[in-house]
Amino acid sequence: MTKKKILIFMPTMEIGGVEKNLINISNYLVTKFDKISLITISNKFKNKFNNKIKLISLRSKFWNSIGKRKKYILCLFILLIQIFKNRNIIVLCFQGNIYCTLLCKLFGVKIIVRSNTSPDGWSSSLFKFICYKYILGLADKIIVNSLEFKKKLKSIFNIDAICIYNPLDIKDVIKRSKINQNIKFHKNKLNLINVGRLVDQKDQMTLLKAVDRIKHQIDFDLIIVGDGNKKKELLDFIKKNNLSKRVRLIGSNHDPIKLIKLSDIFILTSLYEGLPNVLLEAQVLKTYIISSNCPTGPKEILLNGKAGSLFKIRDYKGLSKLILNFSKNERKNLRLAKYGYKNLFRFNYKSNLNKYFEEINSLTK
Repeated sequence: MTKKKILIFMPTMEIGGVEKNLINISNYLVTKFDKISLITISNKFKNKFNNKIKLISLRSKFWNSIGKRKKYILCLFILLIQIFKNRNIIVLCFQGNIYCTLLCKLFGVKIIVRSNTSPDGWSSSLFKFICYKYILGLADKIIVNSLEFKKKLKSIFNIDAICIYNPLDIKDVIKRSKINQNIKFHKNKLNLINVGRLVDQKDQMTLLKAVDRIKHQIDFDLIIVGDGNKKKELLDFIKKNNLSKRVRLIGSNHDPIKLIKLSDIFILTSLYEGLPNVLLEAQVLKTYIISSNCPTGPKEILLNGKAGSLFKIRDYKGLSKLILNFSKNERKNLRLAKYGYKNLFRFNYKSNLNKYFEEINSLTK
């Protein structure tokens, strides 16, 4: 057991892939390090963490309702207090990378940044570019979750990063897929599913435009799992185009794994990602995948189209054709899904978690 104190910085948590990775990584590191603390305002997920992890947060539930930027500021203040108490720490940052890196470097604290989203999703302003190029690069180590992501950081910002794939717990995914859900797909239809926050990045509008284009050609049932600020816009489109009997938005209070298993096609329409966990979970269940070829992750997961289908971002016409062609190529689709499953060894749970330990531990010496 290594005695170096590790502070994990994650101001705000929602339901998503980043949070799953945070929980998995944190719970593994507590078996390797003597002292692990998590700085966050979103303490509603505290039961997911090993009870040996010290949660440093604000007690009042009021703080859960404030905006993301304010949560960042509060957590930076909490981090500053912890630094004053003990500078012999290592910070593992999952959020607010620029602010956290700057604070740590001002006080001579070692920091590892874990960047979750492709640079294509970052602001393109000159100020932001300078911040990422000259401040993010100050971090002792930067970890990304795909090789394409690593290449982009090098080409755009001349930053050298370490690629560690998301640790995939196959046994957990299979276990969750056996839990019954009250929500069911309609019988004798092509069952489609999309899982993701209802925000610009996930671009579910492209999916709705695609199914609207083919609604008179095939009988389908589409379930979209997620919540977000685009919900009203999506519901308005569904109503306007008479899709209410074919498309359901069911919110994020449901574990989608069982539905992914029962679906014919998992569809991802994101404009950018890091390495989308939900595609890996769909591969575990051998569900056929159609994904936007967004930066970064899907092309890597789907092995350049050998393990699923890719289409250009926002290309709803191309997506509609891929959905239509599904029933004509069932044997090929099954073969692609199985090929993806066979290559999941790249995301091995224990070996990728151990890589985090090795990178952090190297800074303790």
